[in-house]
Amino acid sequence: MNTTVEIAGVKFKNPVMTASGTFGSGMEYSDFVDLNKLGAVVTKGVANVPWPGNPVPRVAEVYGGMLNAIGLQNPGIDVFVERDLEFLKKYDTKVIVNVCGKSVEDYLEVVERLGDEKRVDMLEINVSCPNVKEGAIAFGQNKDALFDITEKIKKVAKQPIIMKLSPNVTSIAEMAKAAEAAGADAISLINTITGMKIDIYKRKFALANKTGGMSGPAIKPVAVRMVYEASHAVNIPVIGMGGIANAEDAIEFIMAGATAVAVGAMNFHDPYTTEKVVDGIEEYMKKYNVEDINDIRKIV
Repeated sequence: MNTTVEIAGVKFKNPVMTASGTFGSGMEYSDFVDLNKLGAVVTKGVANVPWPGNPVPRVAEVYGGMLNAIGLQNPGIDVFVERDLEFLKKYDTKVIVNVCGKSVEDYLEVVERLGDEKRVDMLEINVSCPNVKEGAIAFGQNKDALFDITEKIKKVAKQPIIMKLSPNVTSIAEMAKAAEAAGADAISLINTITGMKIDIYKRKFALANKTGGMSGPAIKPVAVRMVYEASHAVNIPVIGMGGIANAEDAIEFIMAGATAVAVGAMNFHDPYTTEKVVDGIEEYMKKYNVEDINDIRKIV
């Protein structure tokens, strides 16, 4: 029974990854999850300098999920390399570093800095965070801007690059095509859907940022549809995410066209979710005589 998948020449022992921003950079969940069982650890967003993030409150529960407006708080590339990458050297899993920035130059600085880090297998370029007013979301909602930043990053990157796409667009297929045309090795989607919650008793917004990114099971049908559209529009691999809570959800994404999947918000609800998804996929394959996980991709 083969659970391995390949993206841009990088082989993963199984298709299950963590979604950036929901798993720290691995260390935070290592007491709950055997990182060696995962296909990859996708780190929290890393910028060229420390980011404080948005003011609090910045997390709110909603029906079927959560809103967050963290604002990509992170300690910056120096701390990340010295602390988090060093920690991940102990594990036999692939490492994908999520890169964020407020300008093209910010992204390029981080990408170039990570170029010689042997522990980094791939880079996921976050151009779709809805909670950063500068830079990121602008790149993710305009296909010409997406093409431009993808092309520039690809020229300097030493690792394969994954462009993380926003669902807050008119046509996900057009955005996927723009990333592919500019040289992206893969795309990942979806990032969170912009939402809002008002506390009617306090008569104020639940988040200081007013809006936040919605994630969790409620967004899964939207995510599956977008993964299907994107994967049928391009020839590069797609990493699917958005509301995955169990193995059945993950398999649905794979059938829609995803080569790999990432578990996000459910890590907060149940920190063991990623391992359960890995085990559940294997159980499904045994039960239904699936010899190779790649055989069920795009079968619908």
